[in-house]
Amino acid sequence: MLNSIKVLNDKCVGCGICSSVCSFGAISIDERPENHKNHKNFKFAVIDLNICAYCGACNQACKFNAIELKKDVSLYGVDKSLYRGVLIYAEQRHGEIANVVYELLNIGKRLANKLNTILSTVLIGDNIKFKAQELINRGADKVYVCDSPIFVEFQDDPYTGILTQLIERENPEIVLIGATNIGRSFASRIAARIYTGLTADCTSLEVDPETRNLQQTRPAFGGNIMATILTPYHRPQMATVRHKVFKEAKIKEGKNGEIVDFKVDVQTLINRTKFLGFVKDDSVIVNISDADIIVAGGRGLRKADGFKLLKELADLLGGTVGASRAAVDSEWISYSYQIGQTGKIVAPKIYIACGISGQIQHTVGMNLSDIIVAINKDSSCPMMQSATYALEGDLYEIIPNIIKEIKLSRCQ
Repeated sequence: MLNSIKVLNDKCVGCGICSSVCSFGAISIDERPENHKNHKNFKFAVIDLNICAYCGACNQACKFNAIELKKDVSLYGVDKSLYRGVLIYAEQRHGEIANVVYELLNIGKRLANKLNTILSTVLIGDNIKFKAQELINRGADKVYVCDSPIFVEFQDDPYTGILTQLIERENPEIVLIGATNIGRSFASRIAARIYTGLTADCTSLEVDPETRNLQQTRPAFGGNIMATILTPYHRPQMATVRHKVFKEAKIKEGKNGEIVDFKVDVQTLINRTKFLGFVKDDSVIVNISDADIIVAGGRGLRKADGFKLLKELADLLGGTVGASRAAVDSEWISYSYQIGQTGKIVAPKIYIACGISGQIQHTVGMNLSDIIVAINKDSSCPMMQSATYALEGDLYEIIPNIIKEIKLSRCQ
């Protein structure tokens, strides 16, 4: 069977909706031929099959069921019934598991429960098996351990090779990887090798239990919209997930699970690079993604010196400063402090937003904060409306008073 699409002339009313949603310009609205002028609708849709990509947008948009689409699934994908389970790559470096893995275990367990399947993780490293129970305590039902000296440091080629082998043998339907420097480096390589799609930098994940399709949501068009992406014809469904968009899975000491030694044949692994050394980045003293208290500034600061005031408050509270994109674009503070869709995702216990209006591009990066304090002159702005505590007024009057009160309370 081949792909086919056609307009059902008896149902088509020539409304033009199908033409407006066609991204390929394959549909035109034409006058009916002379011998059909007696038809009650004088116009109808015509599809140019030389341009049509058979994406189905017109079929879904038509309110009159006037477009018939048949797809040959064998041209597009795989037998999805052969794929089951959720697999998480448990990123580690020098024996320390990345915090994003615990967040993936939380959302991974939720997805696995909805699909009535198991949650597995894969742990790759050298002498790393001792960390397997920690993953089980966080919710994993099964941990695959790939242990070999070749994995002592992360390198794209061997890590890609071993994870590809595991996926091809175990056939998980969903694979989740943290959107870290490591995850971003080799996730796309794996997807290319196993002929599937990859949605990068996801900020939300849901699943349809009926179709078992993973609904992968991420910022698009420069962060101006949130796009939900599906992989309906291929398996596994792969996504990298940003740090701090989900809460960490809770620890349940002594939880039962299965630990599987995945045998590594190093002869099958290609390595085209040589590891020279690891240099830690000490340029940023505090990682704002891990901070419990953040004092963030936006356009309302009006000047770079405003961050000196915010830093004084942050230091008193034992926190760090953060910034909106507007403040970074104004070159008042470096990009490493930017919070939002195009910056860091944070989830502190207390988030103090100073002169930040609260547009969606920023709030998606901090809306998991336990307590939000907003300081702004505009009481109607989104941040003030959604804050736990909203302080209306000039931040250059309010913040010095807060600093003064904190200092006085500590002197008493």
